[in-house]
Amino acid sequence: MREILIYSMMAGLATALGAGIVIVAGKPSTKLISALLGFAGGVMLAVATMELMPEALEIGGTFPSLFGFVIGALFMHLLDHLIPHIHFSNGCEDSKVEMLKVGYLIFLGIAVHNIAEGLAIGAGMVANPSLGFAIALAIGIHNVPEGMATAVPLCLGGETPFKVLVLTAVAGLMTVVGAAIGGIAFQSSSGFISAALGFASGAMFYIVGDELIPHARNYHHYLATIGLVAGFIVGVLI
Repeated sequence: MREILIYSMMAGLATALGAGIVIVAGKPSTKLISALLGFAGGVMLAVATMELMPEALEIGGTFPSLFGFVIGALFMHLLDHLIPHIHFSNGCEDSKVEMLKVGYLIFLGIAVHNIAEGLAIGAGMVANPSLGFAIALAIGIHNVPEGMATAVPLCLGGETPFKVLVLTAVAGLMTVVGAAIGGIAFQSSSGFISAALGFASGAMFYIVGDELIPHARNYHHYLATIGLVAGFIVGVLI
């Protein structure tokens, strides 16, 4: 359990790292956002396809793995209907009050998403510590642009840098909550662990397909693709 908490905390605090980059360097360019989102998507795809699903199939077979995969994707789809999508606002025509509202909505959305991502880390750690580390690393990379997405509207809305860092850290540490739950809940039968790994893979696939790649391509078509390819290579090497 100690390793689960450490890895999930490192992954979660990457959200505050993204916010810190915005505070120090200012609002990131759309090209940088595109490359980062694409890179995060590539890493997550590699971990989901090269690590999570093979491990799930080996532990419990086809049915539990695919069942978990579908449930993971459906779970993230449900979250998308309950919470806002990640996005960067231009902030040109929006008032500070509106920007602040957007920032807090994104904060809430990311906090809930991070609980689900923590479950993925917990499932991976139960199956194999090296797999859990790979998932935590992929999620940590993914959390950097998420932290940026949260920090930009909060800063434009007038929040102090300290409060922005605290909020993004709180959202990130929800990963630890999810990982702790996953680490306890998934210590059972091989079929349940297989389904849990499938769940993690399905959730990551949904995040990449529904959020990371579409947003990356909206900001810059070619850099998104370059980032995706580079991220996949790094994910395979992990």
